Amino acid sequence: SDTEKQLKTILSKRIMMMDGAMGTMIQQHHLTEEDYRGKQFSTFASPDGQRELFLKGNNELLSITQPDIIQQIHESYLEAGSDIIETNTFGANSVAQDDYYMPHLVYEMNLESARLAKNAANKYSTPDKPRFVAGAIGPTPKTASISPDVNDPGARNINFDQLVVSYQEQTRALIEGGVDIILVETVFDTLNCKAALFAVNAVFAEQSSRLPLMISGTVTDASGRILSGQTVSAFWNSIRHAKPLTIGLNCALGAALMRPYAEELSKIADTYICIYPNAGLPNPMSDTGFDEKPHDTSSLLKEFADSGFINIAGGCCGTTPDHIRAIAEQVKDVSPRVLPTLDTYTRLAGLEPLAIKEGTLFINVGERTNVTGSKAFAKLIIEEQFEEAVSVARHQVENGAQVIDINMDEGMLDSLEAMQHFLNLIASEPDIARIPIMIDSSKWEVIEAGLKCVQGKAIVNSISLKEGEESFIKQAKLCLNYGAAVVVMAFDEKGQADTYERKIEICKRAYDTLVNNLDFPPEDIIFDPNIFAVATGIEEHNNYAVDFINATKWIKDNLPYAKISGGVS
Repeated sequence: SDTEKQLKTILSKRIMMMDGAMGTMIQQHHLTEEDYRGKQFSTFASPDGQRELFLKGNNELLSITQPDIIQQIHESYLEAGSDIIETNTFGANSVAQDDYYMPHLVYEMNLESARLAKNAANKYSTPDKPRFVAGAIGPTPKTASISPDVNDPGARNINFDQLVVSYQEQTRALIEGGVDIILVETVFDTLNCKAALFAVNAVFAEQSSRLPLMISGTVTDASGRILSGQTVSAFWNSIRHAKPLTIGLNCALGAALMRPYAEELSKIADTYICIYPNAGLPNPMSDTGFDEKPHDTSSLLKEFADSGFINIAGGCCGTTPDHIRAIAEQVKDVSPRVLPTLDTYTRLAGLEPLAIKEGTLFINVGERTNVTGSKAFAKLIIEEQFEEAVSVARHQVENGAQVIDINMDEGMLDSLEAMQHFLNLIASEPDIARIPIMIDSSKWEVIEAGLKCVQGKAIVNSISLKEGEESFIKQAKLCLNYGAAVVVMAFDEKGQADTYERKIEICKRAYDTLVNNLDFPPEDIIFDPNIFAVATGIEEHNNYAVDFINATKWIKDNLPYAKISGGVS
């Protein structure tokens, strides 16, 4: 988009400034319940009329009831030097607004918030300093990766599809209100983030236009992980398919504690970095609720800038226009971070990253959690002995599996239900969930259900040209939108490839279709050129092994970055 080009031009020249906290500034107005309600909602009550309903604290409602205050906050940040301001929409989604019985107002909240921010930005924009509005999409108060019930690890109080519906509604309204950028922020669960990215992408597709995308994760404590357990590099591997303009970190920590994670991201991400920390750690005695003064926060961020970590700086909880002014002053003469040139290799993730590079040895895929390959595992799943089934997965990881293959294709099972349940169970076992998942099924709807349960970067096993090019492209596109790598079987409309010539012909056709038509990352393509049965004594089987080995060499020589998987029965 033109905006993206414009932003990239500015980012190549200087460090840009975001705004600071919205909630902190609202608090300084000491608004009452009546102020929050305004004239419009003075008599608003819970639908059953049974309980007293407090709207105080529903900051997004203020875009409708107190627009002047919100616009004035935006202007105070622009005045302080912000290039990009965020809409007042962090919790303007149906999931969060359910708590106030206000999901029906979500569209209006986002629309009005976007318009207010846009008015303010237009007022301060000049040809040499254009101002931009980022439509803020918060994480929702519910998490798709973590059970709300300690006794039932497979339970969820929200799923991927429900999140997608909520995020699509918000995205459409923000775009209609005129935002320049979409910002998915404060990510504490990568699966929620992947649902937001899926939703945003769907809205871009239906509107045939794309806005720049910013993504910001939240490391919750000194473990260096987000709340749902992922490390910073696993988080990046899981969401880089969205091709964001920026990746970064915000909230939970002050800049001092955020430093190692900002440094790590700046090295591994081949895109711009945006960092907006809290004003230190919370302090209930302070008037903003946080300790750091503008001088403290700005000198920490100046050190980030001097170290070459950042392209955009701003503030989260506890920061004010004074903080933003001080940061802007400190970083104004520092050169922006230069984007690193990274090698192309396969980057997968569970809770931790898995890199498959030139010098990487064999990757072992644990196949014991496959009902078609293990009678013992199939029996456990059919008899619903899930605890024992989970321990099969654990043993696979303990014995050196670097990826775990999960398949529930068994006539006596509801394979879709079984796939979801099992993936939800292992998501709450960090010793298993740390490695990437291979979602394995001959039924596309089971694969797709599985992709909606996995927060890391998974592998889909498998897609092929068996049902023709149209179906192949559709499935590959979805894998791309869910952020998954793919195993591509050497299989086309005429059947499985059983000779060297057929193997290379099908793999080349599949590769060209994916890479040239879909811009599918070639390093995320894993070919399975079919080993078939070896040493059976049947004459037409005699060349199977040699054909597989020769096809492997040909693929490596002719289809750059693609990987090979061989299933030895």
